[in-house]
Amino acid sequence: MTYRPFALAERIEDALGDPADEGNVFSVSRCLELDGREEFPEDICAHLDKLGLPRFYVPVGHGGDLDTYENLLQVIRTLSRRDFTVALAHCKTYLGSVATWVAGTPGQAEDLARRVLRGEVVSLALTERDHGSDVLAGRVSATPSGAGYRIDGEKWLINNATRGDLVCVLARTGPRSEARCHSLFLVDKHRLPSGGYHHLPKVRTHGVRGADISGIHFTGAEVPADAMIGEPGAGLEILLKGLQITRTLCGGMSLGMGEHALRFVAGFAERHRMFGRPLIELPQTSRVLAESYADLMVAEAVTLVSTRAIHTLTAEQSVISAVVKYYVPTIVDRAVNRLAKVLGARALLTDGPFQKLQRDHRIVGIFDGNTLVNLNAVVNQFSGLVRGYRRERVDHDGLDVAAGLDLAVPAFEPDRLSLLSRGGCSLVQDLPARTGAAMDAAPEHLGRLRRYADGLHAELARCRPVARDVPPEMFDLARRYAAGYAAAACLRMWADNGLDTLWLRVCLARVLGGRDEAVDRLLPVLRERLDDRRPLSLLAYRSTH
Repeated sequence: MTYRPFALAERIEDALGDPADEGNVFSVSRCLELDGREEFPEDICAHLDKLGLPRFYVPVGHGGDLDTYENLLQVIRTLSRRDFTVALAHCKTYLGSVATWVAGTPGQAEDLARRVLRGEVVSLALTERDHGSDVLAGRVSATPSGAGYRIDGEKWLINNATRGDLVCVLARTGPRSEARCHSLFLVDKHRLPSGGYHHLPKVRTHGVRGADISGIHFTGAEVPADAMIGEPGAGLEILLKGLQITRTLCGGMSLGMGEHALRFVAGFAERHRMFGRPLIELPQTSRVLAESYADLMVAEAVTLVSTRAIHTLTAEQSVISAVVKYYVPTIVDRAVNRLAKVLGARALLTDGPFQKLQRDHRIVGIFDGNTLVNLNAVVNQFSGLVRGYRRERVDHDGLDVAAGLDLAVPAFEPDRLSLLSRGGCSLVQDLPARTGAAMDAAPEHLGRLRRYADGLHAELARCRPVARDVPPEMFDLARRYAAGYAAAACLRMWADNGLDTLWLRVCLARVLGGRDEAVDRLLPVLRERLDDRRPLSLLAYRSTH
């Protein structure tokens, strides 16, 4: 069996060339050089444009190549595996465009598609200097003026704010007392009157040092009425729906960087000798590498099933996307930090590829809603998750396709996105039946998983809704729910795709805590695949090929 999106990843890798070739425009050495100078990777992004990657930011219905989000995930994963600064800079155009794909008129979508396909850059201007993640407190305003709107105020810490040709801006269009007081505008900077805006200086950052993290200040910027995306006051709703897609796709960033870290450290451990033998053969080193590989496969299981669920469990994405955006960067951060110990004193250097990657990856947990924002999104749906679990409410058709990698996903229907999941989370709610059916395969692990899920939902049922000042223990319950989701993703990926039971045992042990000695059996597979340009993937454990 072949997972078709991997073929796309291989084509992109081939087109990008050897990352170790210093003459390659998109080489590791070139990216390190740019990072050291805090310089934007202009030539690399231009090369990606020539290769046609912007086509994956445009849905097929508007003339692009974005037919399934699995393909866009592989684009993001492949670029992130080579250099995250480039991935963040180039893929940002999809984030800036997603509101138009979700809620724009046909004319707006067609116009934007033409421009993205020409290589124009689209940015999302959401955050402000004094308000951070509290977008409801934003002060940027859009007031009616003539035949359109006048935009005033400053957006800050915005990726591609300076480079962007178009900027999707969240602005206040009503008084704070109104529930729907924000709207979205797709602002074409080339059409703004002289003096209508100015760019803010690039901000020096710990990671992605070469990225255009800057800002934009609007002063009486006149935009036409058709710059508004969706209905007046619907901006926050549209934004949150779009983020359900992009937060899920952020898993691809962590997968790419996690794989880069594992390959780098495992390669070092193969070459470096200690006590007369390769470092990789020492028990402590081999265990760290095997456990990190297992964590990466858990992250992949969560990301793949969740990305396919954008198409098949669309109405549940408010839960799914929040879980992915919290859980995947968190466990990959854990793996990267553990791998750093294998490097020893070399991990303290500041100018190497691993150190750049370690700095860069910390940013994934911050943008598109930080860890607490996403955990809070889960907390807000505790009552619905409990009801769904107790009733074992499962969209079986949608879940089967989400988990079965050889099944074709249906076309994405953005109208099915919802701010709250009325049905709960099918993947977790399938656990009572699924653990029972599979119990003979790994009774100790699956029995523990069933007890974990039952106990967790009993605790969730005792929680009372809290609008503000959420107690810390609720965030801890949300973390535990995310772990239960990850375990459920591993179980379904194993059951639906012919994976080895060894893989299931190891991954459940990594998610739920504890140790399964079978983890050491992952190391030979890892060593076999170190020189393979295909992704380090759970699909290596399929029983048939």
